[in-house]
Parts: sequence; C-alpha cells; structure tokens
Amino acid sequence: MDLALLRTFVTVHRAGSFTRAAALLGLSQPAVTSQIRTLERQLGRPLFLRRARGVTPTTMGDELAYKVAPHLDALLAITEGRLAGNAVGRTLHLAGPPEFTALRVMPALTPLIRQGLTVRAAFGSGEELAEGLAAGHHDLAVTTSRPRGRLLTATPLCDEEHVLVAAPRWAARLGGPAVLQAKGAQALEGLPIVGVHESLPLLRRYWAEVFDTEPVVSAVAVVPDLRAVLECVAAGAGLGVLPRYLCADALAVGRVVALLNPPVPPLRTYSLVVRTGALGLPHVARAHERLLRAAADW
Repeated sequence: MDLALLRTFVTVHRAGSFTRAAALLGLSQPAVTSQIRTLERQLGRPLFLRRARGVTPTTMGDELAYKVAPHLDALLAITEGRLAGNAVGRTLHLAGPPEFTALRVMPALTPLIRQGLTVRAAFGSGEELAEGLAAGHHDLAVTTSRPRGRLLTATPLCDEEHVLVAAPRWAARLGGPAVLQAKGAQALEGLPIVGVHESLPLLRRYWAEVFDTEPVVSAVAVVPDLRAVLECVAAGAGLGVLPRYLCADALAVGRVVALLNPPVPPLRTYSLVVRTGALGLPHVARAHERLLRAAADW
C-alpha cells in the first residue's frame, strides 16, 4: 500500500477536513480527495463520512488510524531525527493556556532557547489545543483536558491548587476563615465575583468540592486572563478563585487574602500532550523532558 496515501489519510483523520489536510500537506483539496478515494477503493470500505463542515471517520477509518498513525509518526521521527540530530536550530510549536504558559512553561524552556531552540507559542482552550495538536499545528500542548483516543499521548505534569481570594477589606468584612468555615457558602451569597469566563469554571469547581453546593452568584467582571482577574480582585472588585502559583506573591505581601484554607483544596492537573510518536523528534523530546524536570519544583 502506498505510504503517501496513508500519510494523507492520517492527516485528514487528524485535521477533520480535506481542506485543512490539504493545507498541512501542501496539496490541493482535489488531490487530497482523490487520494482518499483511491485508498477507499483499495480497502473496499469508506473511511470518512462527508459532512457540511469537514469529515467524520467511520469505524473502519478510526481502526485504520489507530493501527497506522504510530508507525507513520515513527518513520517521520527517524527521518527528521537524522536530519536534525538535536534540538538546536529547530522550531517548537507550543500551545497552552496563556497564564500557565507565560509564568511556568516559557521560563522553563528558556535554557533550551538559549541553546538555539526556537519557540512559537499559541494560546487556546483545552479543546482547541487538542484539535490543533491533532491537526499538526502544534508539536506540544500543555492542557488540563485529557485527550481521547490513541492518536495523542498525555503525560501528567503537575497539579494546580485553587485558592479563594479577596482584597483585605473584603476578608475583614467576612470575619476571617473561621467564620467562613462555620457558615459555609451562605456567607458568600450576594458578594461580587470576578471570573475568567461567564460560566465561572474555577469558582464552580471550588464550590462543588469545598462547599458541596452550586454557587448562587454572578460575576461583576469577566476577563479572559487569570492575571487580570488577580488584579481586579486585589483592587477590591470582588472575590475570585485563582491558582496558588499565580497569586502566591500577592498573598505573601498581603495584596490579597486567602478566605479559606480547606484541608483538601481543589486541584487541577496539567498534562503534556503530543501526537503519538512525536517524542522521537529530538527538539520535542528535549522540551518535554525539560518541562517534566522543571515541574518537580512547581
């Protein structure tokens, strides 16, 4: 069977679209369509269901991708590894959430950058990062969403502790952790909230795990960056739930105060995600290893 046809098939399977696959392969869309049809004729089974927006793999398509993709990735890794030799001079296409990437990931990769690695970073949600990784737009993604299927491989990186914080004047008004511990979530009803999204994902997780209830609150401010949430909270706009690593300095100098210290704080796990077989590429493997080593101190 022609390896070029299989490569095109795997690219379409990951991209979810003939058009996106054509762009990744440097081919025309009709050429990609023709190659997939040729492969389907050879196998005697349809591999994709055509939709209004892109394609969906059939059961046969998923089975073939599961069997073929790791071997194609390994061949690519061997080829690129021989050409590259090491990480110097290579470009790592990295993706992750903006705050964690800025404050954790990029500083950790700086030694490799000084050695010659070039990094191009992109931000996005967990679903967007997985789709971009599968489509070949990224080499390595840092995400809190575990990927499904076997085309992507995830390695746990670190846990992130969440903290309920407020400016000192709000903390004084509430009466301290002991009062809040006694009254529970009712003590917070009606207080202003600052969130990173309208759905208040961090706050809802905190309420569910600490208070065992749903929050009866709405946000007075929503800003799509946790660093901006921290600044709003510190300025007195309202309460917020933030990762401890992000607000540790502000807690240390008293700009914000932890309203509660539960015995088991809510945690969120970050993972490093790559396409299966991509760790055979030296520059991806070195970045992956570097981040795992750095995360031991996070």
